[in-house]
Amino acid sequence: MNLILLHPQEVTDHHVTLTGRRAEHISKILRAAIGDNVRVGMLNGLIGTGCIREMSENTVGLQVNLTTAPPVFPPTDLILAVPRPIMLKRVLAQAVSMGVDRIFLINANRVEKSFFSSTLIQNNAFAEPLLLGLEQAIDTRMPEISVHPRFRPFVEDLLPELLADCPIRLLAHPEGDQTIAQAAGRLLEQRAILAIGPEGGWVDFEVQRFKEQGFVPFSLGARILRVDTAVPALLAQLSLLRQITAPTP
Repeated sequence: MNLILLHPQEVTDHHVTLTGRRAEHISKILRAAIGDNVRVGMLNGLIGTGCIREMSENTVGLQVNLTTAPPVFPPTDLILAVPRPIMLKRVLAQAVSMGVDRIFLINANRVEKSFFSSTLIQNNAFAEPLLLGLEQAIDTRMPEISVHPRFRPFVEDLLPELLADCPIRLLAHPEGDQTIAQAAGRLLEQRAILAIGPEGGWVDFEVQRFKEQGFVPFSLGARILRVDTAVPALLAQLSLLRQITAPTP
């Protein structure tokens, strides 16, 4: 936990009293004492410091001073065919740590229908993995996340609207004949949207629907990666491509 995240309703007159996991982290992991400062951030707000004013066995009281804007969001969106629920939690935390603006969880031919009946999706219980990703990355801004249990309505009806300001459209596919660098071209600050399929990959019908929307299939090479490896690997490659194609100051 590199950042103690606070919720707006918790803070009164720049003071907050923490319990549970956050208080335990401050006392047992950071081994902080009264008078010490810890890094804090307001959810969807500024980052700053919290000076420890009170400590007990189960609570920590902080005087909060928020001064700094969170890091700039990479202009990257993620379309993800829903993996197994336990894997989805890891993937969401990793994706948020890498930095994504919007996450679209969609169905696909090789997605098990039972995945959409999981407690995680049925209860829209994404807060925990998303917060873990923010804490790791020292960020405060929650990405938008939405669930789309029908493939064709998403690709044919919703996706064209989403792509209006998104010129870089990338489809991860084992049979793609380009690398991600070739498919993405000169990224700079252009918005990119990355579609990653299920463990068994996209079927031909799905690939064709994406291609009709301007997506360029690309491959990571001969090795087929698990979804929870492919997501951070591809987001990291996009981040690197943005860095190496940026103009020199």
